[in-house]
Amino acid sequence: MKKLAVFTIVSAVVITMAACGGKTEKVPFDNGDSADVANADPTIYGVCAEGTAMNTLQLITDMGDTLSIDISTAQENNKVFGGMHVGDRMAVVPNSGKDTALMVVNQATLLGNWVMPNPLDGSDEVGISIKEGGIAEGIQQSSIVYRTWRLTRGQLEIVMMREGGSEEDEIYLYDIVKLGADSLVYKDGEEIFEYSRQKPKEEYGKEIQLEDSQNEFFL
Repeated sequence: MKKLAVFTIVSAVVITMAACGGKTEKVPFDNGDSADVANADPTIYGVCAEGTAMNTLQLITDMGDTLSIDISTAQENNKVFGGMHVGDRMAVVPNSGKDTALMVVNQATLLGNWVMPNPLDGSDEVGISIKEGGIAEGIQQSSIVYRTWRLTRGQLEIVMMREGGSEEDEIYLYDIVKLGADSLVYKDGEEIFEYSRQKPKEEYGKEIQLEDSQNEFFL
């Protein structure tokens, strides 16, 4: 699995926050305000607006601009992930002219609890919870501690720590293969991860006994 080194300054921030009892968080999208312009994330972040059509995404950016972006190239290359719905937060990787999308990712679709059968014995579901504010948490994971997530250059970046290893945060970058209402698939150079959206526990059909009545009813 490809692994990138975490810079010392980032580690210092994490340690400082941990010492104060806070939880490490990252915003899900970079706002593009970077001193290193050459390496800055070119992705445009914003909200899907009402002018969105079949081949055009109208985006109200985080900077307050309203853009009409041609998404036909992204559609032809199967690079529109999670659909487009008015009010949803989007990440768009544009061409150099910033008028054509090379990739579109719907953040609202990405949020949620994603699980798969335990690869060791299939006896239970394990996975990852992708939350607002760049927070990531494990689901029934005993050996991995998830820290944060974000989208950068169209890739899903996850910061985690593997217990029993170096006990240092590690950054992993994944290419999104599929994102839908009930499925999430991403991969790196060595592995592919296929998740389903975790279903809520069934409450229907549960019998309730009233204390002051002999009557029974069903939720």
